[in-house]
Amino acid sequence: MNDITLWREDTPGTKFYTHLNNAGASLMPTPVIDAVKNQIDLEASMGGYEAAAYRAPYTKAFYTETAKLFGAQSKNIAFTANATDAYNRALSAIDFKPGDVILTSSNDYVSNFVAFLSMHKRLGIQIKIVANLPSGEIDLDALKSDIEKYKPVLFSLTHIPTNSGLIQPVEEAGKICKEYDLIYLVDGCQSAGQLQVDFKKIHCDFYSATFRKFLRGPRGAGFLYVSDHILDKGRHPLYMDMRGADWMEEGSFTLHDDAIRFEDWERSYALMFGALRAIQYASKVTMPVIEQRCRMLADNLRSGLNQLDGIEVMDRGSNLGAIVTAHSKVLSPAQLKEALKEAKINCSFGNKLNALIDFKEKGIDWIVRFAPHYYNTEEEIQKPIEVIEALLLTL
Repeated sequence: MNDITLWREDTPGTKFYTHLNNAGASLMPTPVIDAVKNQIDLEASMGGYEAAAYRAPYTKAFYTETAKLFGAQSKNIAFTANATDAYNRALSAIDFKPGDVILTSSNDYVSNFVAFLSMHKRLGIQIKIVANLPSGEIDLDALKSDIEKYKPVLFSLTHIPTNSGLIQPVEEAGKICKEYDLIYLVDGCQSAGQLQVDFKKIHCDFYSATFRKFLRGPRGAGFLYVSDHILDKGRHPLYMDMRGADWMEEGSFTLHDDAIRFEDWERSYALMFGALRAIQYASKVTMPVIEQRCRMLADNLRSGLNQLDGIEVMDRGSNLGAIVTAHSKVLSPAQLKEALKEAKINCSFGNKLNALIDFKEKGIDWIVRFAPHYYNTEEEIQKPIEVIEALLLTL
């Protein structure tokens, strides 16, 4: 399916706003919206347990369809409440000891760093940051050197940072981690639904993601990929319930074989079925079409912003995705926010609390972030450029 008119007809929100905040939460297509509403209505009419049993084939389809989109098997997929929930469940499956080292990048997500620092405070783990290349992405030679030097227990890498269009070399890093038999956790919060992602090519042990961003699903839904390697070793989250294991004897439990050991028994079936429709919609559009169009729109936006005096594009990296960030020394965030809001352009603003190390290196304390998606038009991409240009002319 490659039809911008149909995509926009399927997306009610496009009638009201120029939505360039897809890195925050995308506009959901009608099949996703209907799936959530229909399940709520069904639960209201027949009861929650009964509605879940009635729609059991949808539950099975969620795992099958999600796995298919990412080159995995259904047994490797766990449904979670969000990307951070998925990420922390993966973290809790690792038996950290005092002095253990976590390797990460300076561009890992803020919530990941908060989790690391909490673990440092409580467990005594150490955090080491792999050096970047001058272009912005991690230095793979430095990764090898740090693995040999620190003997880490885990390498965590955010595929696409929330504060930049940078795309990290996750496949190349995965090959290195596999070579050293190092647990590899990829935060795919911004890449799932934006890029063609194949878990086998990445060689990751875990991959955490959300549905609300580029997958165009509902808020409150995410997933975790868990590799066969992790499952076969019997790893499991610290806090499980009866969804993840059976209480067979008073003093022990028996793990379930697949990634559902990383789930809770209670979940929102309405959100799961909305997530299923989001996966099916992305599969119908196809990921090659989505990735190509996202990159094209983001490149056009960067090009237009780069031609304006008074605003600077802040994205670094030799490989850039559909997150476009900019900063101005002559415009305040409040001025930009008001002008863009008046033009009904949805975007977001970030400060140094979102990416402390990255902002320090760039010498800035705020950014405006635009994130186009395949359902955006080329004309919509020009709107923020025109708004900012007009605002600069008033100075």
